[in-house]
Amino acid sequence: MARFWIFAAALNAFVAVSMGAFAAHWLEGRVSADALGWVQTGARYGLVHAVALLAVSLFAISRQDTAGPGLRYLPFIQSGLLFGCIVFSGTLYIMALTDLRFLGAVVPLGGMAFLVAWLALMLAGLRWGR
Repeated sequence: MARFWIFAAALNAFVAVSMGAFAAHWLEGRVSADALGWVQTGARYGLVHAVALLAVSLFAISRQDTAGPGLRYLPFIQSGLLFGCIVFSGTLYIMALTDLRFLGAVVPLGGMAFLVAWLALMLAGLRWGR
């Protein structure tokens, strides 16, 4: 399962960097300022959370032999980060490229997934080392 999470983190980072470059070098001047901002926001959040997913996954691999109480939060952390990247960033990308503004109602679901992941990481941090 660890391979999946590292792959997912790397794929999300790849998409975020690609979309950021796409926005900077091709979309600018071709889409509205709002749409360009959506792509930039999606890329920024996607990259930050992809790195967080990678860090948490690598940390979990290093702790497998000690399986402390904080590890029980791992599925919430990893799933929240991945779901957030897909829904938050992905929806912003789709909105920018298609101008389907009604999808803006979906974006907060991805943001909530990010918050759940960070909350789970906070709880795990309180439990690790006990």
